[in-house]
Amino acid sequence: MAWLEYVLPLIFLFPMAAMASIVLALRSLHDARVHSPFNAPLHEPGQALRQRLDKAFSSLFLNGALGPIISLAPLVYGMGRMLFVERQDWVEWALYGLLSTLLVLAFSLLLVRDYQRIRRLKLGLACELAVGQELERLVRPDAHPYYVFHDVPTDSFTIDHVVVTPHGVFVVETRARTLAIGTDGNELNTVAVERERLRFPHWQERRPLHKTRQGVSWLTHWLERRCGVPVPVRGVLVLPGWKIDNSEAAPDILVVSGDTLAKQITELTPGPLSDATHDKIINVLLERAQLMELKHLSQPSV
Repeated sequence: MAWLEYVLPLIFLFPMAAMASIVLALRSLHDARVHSPFNAPLHEPGQALRQRLDKAFSSLFLNGALGPIISLAPLVYGMGRMLFVERQDWVEWALYGLLSTLLVLAFSLLLVRDYQRIRRLKLGLACELAVGQELERLVRPDAHPYYVFHDVPTDSFTIDHVVVTPHGVFVVETRARTLAIGTDGNELNTVAVERERLRFPHWQERRPLHKTRQGVSWLTHWLERRCGVPVPVRGVLVLPGWKIDNSEAAPDILVVSGDTLAKQITELTPGPLSDATHDKIINVLLERAQLMELKHLSQPSV
């Protein structure tokens, strides 16, 4: 019964399978979603990034814990085979070693990917928090009617911040980018804004401007449908830590560094809003946030 030589070594994999099951069980217990005890959605600055960062750490834990177990499995199986065969096949051993090596490389790449993703998300979250803190300066008593929403969900994406003022509505998007280093070792922190792209020192990007315009377009049409009247919406793109050259920028999107964001928003006037429209906008945004929160609560934990 030669097939037993291949089945019996599986016994040595049972302890490793038990360890892997424990790791997966611990992963399934992980749920970082925090919900408000009151009848209101909980949306802090960077809430979406917090959730993505939490998933990235969970992936890092899973790959770091399961990687060694799965990578050693072929070698453990091969050592079990040694006990049940009379003659060693070195080609078979080479295959076990090759398989383990490939698994180690695969999990190493996954860990590098998780590490880079966590670095990017941490930088993005830090910038989101900085912009959110700056926007909170707009919040005053009723005599100063500004309202700030964080992580506003649309049909297919999320708007970082929406600011409602007496002079219009603002879509505020934040993008975190690491400062470039010149050949002399000094930081290059100036970005040139053009109509359709951002020219950083060593690269160019179009998506941040496109995403901001996408948010403005969606919010403009959605508010007009819900409020029954045209609503002036202006886009603001924030690049924390960068010096902005707006000499060639398009007039529809304001690109700023964010350190005086609250003051700049109070000085912008996309268009007048009546008190009734102003209050209606706040109410429909609150209703949408509550609806999306209820949908989120109805989803099972992963």
